[in-house]
Amino acid sequence: MNMFPKRLKFLLLKLILRIHSASYRLAGSLAKDLEKDSLHPKHRIMNYHKFFVDNVGENDIVLDIGCGNGALTYDVAKKAKGVVGIDINEKNISIAKSKYSKNNLEYICCNACTKLPDGKYDVIIFSNVLEHIEKRVEYLKLLKKNAPKFLIRVPMLNRSWIDVYKKELGLEYRLDTSHFIEYTRESLEDELDRAGINILSYSIQFGEIWSVVACTI
Repeated sequence: MNMFPKRLKFLLLKLILRIHSASYRLAGSLAKDLEKDSLHPKHRIMNYHKFFVDNVGENDIVLDIGCGNGALTYDVAKKAKGVVGIDINEKNISIAKSKYSKNNLEYICCNACTKLPDGKYDVIIFSNVLEHIEKRVEYLKLLKKNAPKFLIRVPMLNRSWIDVYKKELGLEYRLDTSHFIEYTRESLEDELDRAGINILSYSIQFGEIWSVVACTI
């Protein structure tokens, strides 16, 4: 490689990093098609449902914001007293109602950033949702009145050195281009602190932060 001029090496590096990002997305898409029910294998391998189920109580009323196809919402409803799952995507809600229905479970199609179902909750779930919200601190401040406890799962920026390096070079580094942010532990703590929310416990799993937080009014 020493025979190549530095400028050519840099261009080659950027091309390889772009291929790395594209191959990651393609691998996920192909793996999803090969899985049962066409669910991405990350859901099975990461087993993050257990984190949420373990951190709700049998008498809790839970709100799952951005519930997607309802798989997580359904598992939480096996333990909690009642669960409401909301999602902006009508197709997601239709799938959830047809595949993951339960007597103590309700699905609603709405934009969680503009309107929430009436009522108070014991726990609010954000499972890979917070990073899709632009004005997160303001939103969390407003949401504190709805529940004393949040369960938050977010992707990390520093999940590997190569993602941080891509960002340094001005290349696309996000797992999903609809993400407004991908976190470090410090940046998540800062956002929650500005919203008046305290982290009670957290763990880092599969390049994500899984946290239990308490709201202060």
